[in-house]
Amino acid sequence: MKEYIPEALLALLLLCFVIQLLFLLVQQRRLAIYRLPSVEQDMYNTPPVSVIISARNEAENLKKYLPAVLNQDYPDFEVIVIDDCSSDDSRHIIEEFCKVYNNLKMVTVTERPRFKTGKKFALTMGIKASKNECLIFTDADCKPASENWIAHVAANFSTTKDIILGYSPYLKSSGFINAFVRFETLKTGINYLSAALGGDAYMGIGRNLAYKKSLFFKSKGFASHLHVLAGDDDLFVNRNATAENTVIEIHPDAFTFSESKNTLRGWFRQKQRHMGVGGLYKNKHRRMLSLEAMSGFVFYIAIAACLFYWFMPLVALCVYLLRLLTQYFVYYKSAKKLTGLNLLWLLPVFDLLYYTYLNVFGLIGTFIKTTRWK
Repeated sequence: MKEYIPEALLALLLLCFVIQLLFLLVQQRRLAIYRLPSVEQDMYNTPPVSVIISARNEAENLKKYLPAVLNQDYPDFEVIVIDDCSSDDSRHIIEEFCKVYNNLKMVTVTERPRFKTGKKFALTMGIKASKNECLIFTDADCKPASENWIAHVAANFSTTKDIILGYSPYLKSSGFINAFVRFETLKTGINYLSAALGGDAYMGIGRNLAYKKSLFFKSKGFASHLHVLAGDDDLFVNRNATAENTVIEIHPDAFTFSESKNTLRGWFRQKQRHMGVGGLYKNKHRRMLSLEAMSGFVFYIAIAACLFYWFMPLVALCVYLLRLLTQYFVYYKSAKKLTGLNLLWLLPVFDLLYYTYLNVFGLIGTFIKTTRWK
């Protein structure tokens, strides 16, 4: 049996290589070849909009970032901030902003001993309090890239387009953790935006997401996954996005930026919460994401094993380099659109860590469920 191990490893390597190439050239390439609409075309439609932000203990972030939302250059919009059971000074900060901005509305959610609330409950209260059909969502720790954020996002609403998927990168700071978090966000963005361009959207990011109020109530909101604390963004999109009703908005002025976690513990907690909802995706999306994640991880294991056994090492290295060059070819234009070109310098390191983290956190999310959304 031992004499067949090297051949089996090479066969496994080539199988994973082919699977990875298919994902790169068939799916992920869609974002690379996507052409951004002109600014005029992207901002001609201005429906009334409600921006909804859920905030739990976000006093400092509200002071820092809320003015950028309230001072958007848009003719008709309201901002609804939900004070979600905050124990800090969030409520007073919002009240002070309400005295200055007539288009700001506060919704207060209080904790009850017998009923534990979460972000989905808070967002539902904010949606019910909104007066407009077109809703845009972001977080209290997010800052729009420009004063035209709402204009770019809202212009995508139409009689047929109900869901707009935006992009929300993290701000650059010092440290390896920040760089990897930004790479992971870039890679995730390439995946979900490309899937949407292919007519099969499977997730969105709550830091920059928009949909119609009528769609929310028609689909009974978060009812099908209310028992899961996370997933107010990706699970809602996974349940309701179709090839016809979903569009992406990735103009750089339409990004929202936020600060990444700067400790392993904080990042671990965030990823545990996010990965835990993947098991509730539609079956076809779970299979697709699992195949992409596992083939990438096994690809690196097979490369290492072939080198360890010294079985056709030149073939293994050539396969590795061919995949790496294909990644650079596909990711370059996408990273340029998503302002992440500088992250490609460490692609060999980040890519290995990315597939390791996907499989590790996927396993953790299967067995360990988070009990807090913040």
